Amino acid sequence: MKNVSRASQAKRPASPPGEAADIAYARRVLAAEIAGLTALQGKLGSEFTAALDTLERGDRVIVSGMGKSGHVGRKIAATLASTGTPAYFVHPAEASHGDLGMISAGDVVLAISNSGETAELSGLLWYVKRFGIKLVAITAGGDSLLAQAADVALVLPDVPEACPMGLAPTTSTTMTLALGDAVAIALLERKGFTAARFGDFHPGGRLGQRLVKVADLMHVGNEVPAVGPDTRMTDAIIEMTAKSFGCVAVIDAGRRLLGVITDGDLRRHMNAGLLGQTAAEIMTPRPRTIGAEALAAEAVRLMNATGKGITSLFVVEGDRLIGLVHVHDCLRAGVA
Repeated sequence: MKNVSRASQAKRPASPPGEAADIAYARRVLAAEIAGLTALQGKLGSEFTAALDTLERGDRVIVSGMGKSGHVGRKIAATLASTGTPAYFVHPAEASHGDLGMISAGDVVLAISNSGETAELSGLLWYVKRFGIKLVAITAGGDSLLAQAADVALVLPDVPEACPMGLAPTTSTTMTLALGDAVAIALLERKGFTAARFGDFHPGGRLGQRLVKVADLMHVGNEVPAVGPDTRMTDAIIEMTAKSFGCVAVIDAGRRLLGVITDGDLRRHMNAGLLGQTAAEIMTPRPRTIGAEALAAEAVRLMNATGKGITSLFVVEGDRLIGLVHVHDCLRAGVA
């Protein structure tokens, strides 16, 4: 057996065989799909606005499509529903076996077919025409049966698929998916859909954590440490200790927030006369505050912004104290 030096053993090719070719294939696919999206962007016109008008007037959007168009349609329906446009997906084959009853007169159907000649959509097209239900189409077939039947047709540009045989739906499905996103977000913008409403539809997971509001976490009522400006420091310290937040708010008779006393303030004013002073004499005026409708993530950002180890923020409405949010509340809710 030949001796092989360690140096020889350590030698490896710069890239595995075929890696360069694989990356070239991937780049070709991405370039084809980028070209499709660019063409789609340039093709948008008045028919897009007409489609939005039609979809916005409907009670619900019923999305339907077969095969890959159906998979994309499910995602479009989910995106619409999560951004303020009631929507769901109906499978075209199941529609002809009873699910057409799920579609009401006030709905709008969004039918997807690259060719526009999908046989399984025929029952759906017959139904919308019979009952006067509005139909919006997404198709690459501008002269297809689907496009002709639609009240508004969004016609995809004529660009090649990324598949080298031109058969597997690739560029066409990417364009359809992106167009669906464009429709959903344009409708969102029209409706003035807010982050708060978005959070109502996304209470779970990481996204839900990011959308938790201060109002969802804050302590209120007797849980909030608070004293009047004339309160002696003996009683102010008792209030701080009882509520365990390391601070106490100083408020007037109308609950207007005047200042805050923290553990740090106590250390800075530590002397023989401290306990005989009033809260107003020890407090730090104009403390950092936050509103109840702010995101909890913003509360964490404000606590960290000073670099002084702030762990609590008083929650105000105008200048009135209504609550307190602690960093531990945010961490328990997964907000960091």
